[in-house]
Amino acid sequence: MKISKLWLDKFFDAPLPSAGELSNALTFHTFEVDGIERIGKDDVLDVKVTPNRGHDALSHRGIAKELSAILQIPLAHDPFNNKSDISKTTGEVTVKIDTPLCRRYIAGYIKGVKVGPSPAWLKERLEAIGQRSINNVVDATNFVMFNTGQPLHAFDAGKLPKGPSLRETKDGPLYQIGVRMAHEGEVLIALDKKEYALTGSMLVITAGDKAVGIAGVKGGMPAAIDESTVDIVIESANFDGVSVRKTAAALKLRTDASSRFEQGISPELAARGMEGMLEFIRHQIGGTIEGFVDVYPTPQPPMYASVTVEKVNQVLGTQLTGADVAGVFTRLGFGYKEESGVFEVHVPPERLDIAIAEDLVEEVVRILGYEAVKGVPLPALNITPEVNKEFYAAEAAREDLQAKGYSEVFTSVFADKGERVVLNKVDGVKPYLRASLLPGLSDVLAKNKPNKELLGLKEIKLFEIGTIWKDGKEVTMLGTISEKGKPLEVALAANESATEYQTLPVSSAERYQAFSKYPYIVRDVALWTPAGTNPDDVKESIKKEAGELCVKIDLFDTFSKEGRTSLAFRLIFQSFERTLTEVEANEIMEKIAVSLKAKGFEIR
Repeated sequence: MKISKLWLDKFFDAPLPSAGELSNALTFHTFEVDGIERIGKDDVLDVKVTPNRGHDALSHRGIAKELSAILQIPLAHDPFNNKSDISKTTGEVTVKIDTPLCRRYIAGYIKGVKVGPSPAWLKERLEAIGQRSINNVVDATNFVMFNTGQPLHAFDAGKLPKGPSLRETKDGPLYQIGVRMAHEGEVLIALDKKEYALTGSMLVITAGDKAVGIAGVKGGMPAAIDESTVDIVIESANFDGVSVRKTAAALKLRTDASSRFEQGISPELAARGMEGMLEFIRHQIGGTIEGFVDVYPTPQPPMYASVTVEKVNQVLGTQLTGADVAGVFTRLGFGYKEESGVFEVHVPPERLDIAIAEDLVEEVVRILGYEAVKGVPLPALNITPEVNKEFYAAEAAREDLQAKGYSEVFTSVFADKGERVVLNKVDGVKPYLRASLLPGLSDVLAKNKPNKELLGLKEIKLFEIGTIWKDGKEVTMLGTISEKGKPLEVALAANESATEYQTLPVSSAERYQAFSKYPYIVRDVALWTPAGTNPDDVKESIKKEAGELCVKIDLFDTFSKEGRTSLAFRLIFQSFERTLTEVEANEIMEKIAVSLKAKGFEIR
């Protein structure tokens, strides 16, 4: 989330420390900061709010409260303390909630507003965090959301549909706001001027039973605010986070509002959001506040959690005092009662992440600083850990086979035949779970044979440790296969004590060498040499003429006859920069042949 330094300063009596210091404070006590960007005279921090704190910290107020506790600077101007009166009711608006997915809906009716450009300070605040200014009413709803974390929406009351069930009253029209599930196939043109086809699993806001907004996601064009707007209905509501997330994902329409509802915010915030909007109406937008409708079927109960000083020290391995713990709760603004080392904490309604003692312990340690927890060695283990025989056997077999030159592979557990049929088939070709490792190993062996020369292997040897389903059982097996041996498959097991498994030490280690992505070319050359000729000398002669494009030379055949020895070498040519041509390989081989003949060797 983008957080403005100048915006944060407004929560305190004096400017906060530098953005760099704020970044360090947040990073070491609560949230990482991805970076700081200078925008005009402002510094904007990119704060990575963790999912468990999205319900209270996706706002400037939430971050300011964190900094207040960390830096021990009083939060002098908390918008939650400036409660405006929203108790005045109005009979001109009704609200009906037809689904438990809406926990609270507050509608405020304001007449005679003056829609126009926002003041410079408001534009600057919003633009600093990447928000485009629209008009003073819409900007005010966005400001309140980024300030307190509660999304708001404003409807043009004059554009709200008037169905047959609506009536004219002496004081004006009666607006029937509703929250219901969308009708299957219902269509809404949203404020982005795109048409969205809704499904029966999505929440909508209605007026006269006609959808005017996608609940928690985006408002609709039917009641959009513009310069002709005179009367407005302000929405401050609470919608189910899972429902909002599914709707936003299905419509590919994720918004700043939906990203907050997705976290599961407290319904108590709805009142704080409406109170914040009233300040704008009084001082920036104008108009007459006609009243409010607050439908809150099941109010959020007070939240409490308790912890003892002993519990804190037991979990953290510290020696904190009751005064230390009390100091943290005071810094956080948590109400509490303490008796004989037991703290009964009244959790703020927006802190939905605090429910048990361990949550309070976490609050203590992160505010005090993790450096307050000193490292303590673990106590000596009094028992001998039990060996997992299957795991031990697998590791021992793996070490043994790798030492013998085998390579481990992992093949698919699905097969074209077997005893156990897969209910959710991956495809129609392999609908069974494998009953043996050998078919998969055989396939891998066949696919790797063509690359043997390039890899410099005289023989491909493979093994796999995996599960098969046979004779009604699920068994872990060890399978091996090579070009020269018989395939082998055995149940994986160690001896009774699981302390011995025959292994062979690795005699030498191969140096890692990068491989080329371009294809290679293989050429063979055989020659007669005088008896007693050192093959290594001949190899060096070939290597000298072959040049850098020859990446490997192997002696693969030798025999003697009538006082002469035949030596056969295999050469592999490959480039790291391009695909070689047959012509290039042939030219090099011709050069090698000329050189060998000059040394008195006969090319076979």
